[in-house]
Amino acid sequence: MRVIVLVKATESSEAGEMPSPELMQAMNEFNQELLKAGILEAGEGLKPSNEGKRVRFSRNHREVIDGPFGQTEELVAGFWVWQVSSMQEALEWVKRCPNPMPQESDIEIRPLFEMEDFAEADPDGEMAREEQAMRNRLSAKRSQLTPYLFLNGTSEAALNFYQQALGAEIISMMRFSESPEPMPEGAVPEGYDNKIMHAEFRIGDNTLFASDGCGPDESSSGFRLNLTVSSQTEAERMFAALSEGGRVDMPLGPTFWAPCFGMVTDQFNLGWMLMVAPAEEEQN
Repeated sequence: MRVIVLVKATESSEAGEMPSPELMQAMNEFNQELLKAGILEAGEGLKPSNEGKRVRFSRNHREVIDGPFGQTEELVAGFWVWQVSSMQEALEWVKRCPNPMPQESDIEIRPLFEMEDFAEADPDGEMAREEQAMRNRLSAKRSQLTPYLFLNGTSEAALNFYQQALGAEIISMMRFSESPEPMPEGAVPEGYDNKIMHAEFRIGDNTLFASDGCGPDESSSGFRLNLTVSSQTEAERMFAALSEGGRVDMPLGPTFWAPCFGMVTDQFNLGWMLMVAPAEEEQN
């Protein structure tokens, strides 16, 4: 089930007082725990109501009301959206949350309606399908597409060239010999230990990945598209769609660099790499 977790406003939040560095750190650590547990879908803080607007509906009339709004305790200062197994699980997580305000405060948990709750009004499921299609489009907009170049033993020379010719900035680089996990036997050709397993570099506003692949004789089109998504569910959905009529080159599964990663070639012979973004603490 999905729930929205509402942080209710207080006098300090309505006055625009910012949290202390200690509270910011505590809330960041709590958010990291939520992310690691796989329940966090969204979360934002809201500015005071004096910066907001309210629209009152009365038949065909629309009245705009400027903030601030009264009854502070009924206002919202922030929210999370969580995917949990039960209301009890959500309650246990809220109990672990640091007090988000410098004074007494309330956090409210409300279940979200799901499309199955409207089954009676949608007997043929058409609205449910449209809703799911819309959610898929929204989720895809949050994904990140990165070209992945396979340079068959010439990555380091290419990166040096791009630095000189295009002002490329090397963000990170790992050689096969530096892999934190041993490579499968026979996967790395003789003499490739010092070749580039993975590199990330930037040209202008664009980020690219590069690798020497697994040998000079490897059959490759020269690049793949790396698609980073926010959840395993979304990775599985996209991976299944791309593999239909194509082929799975590496099944989705956990790796040392990502909680979920896989490679697939689609029906148009375009290679894809799908991965779920690791939690920030795992990147550090």
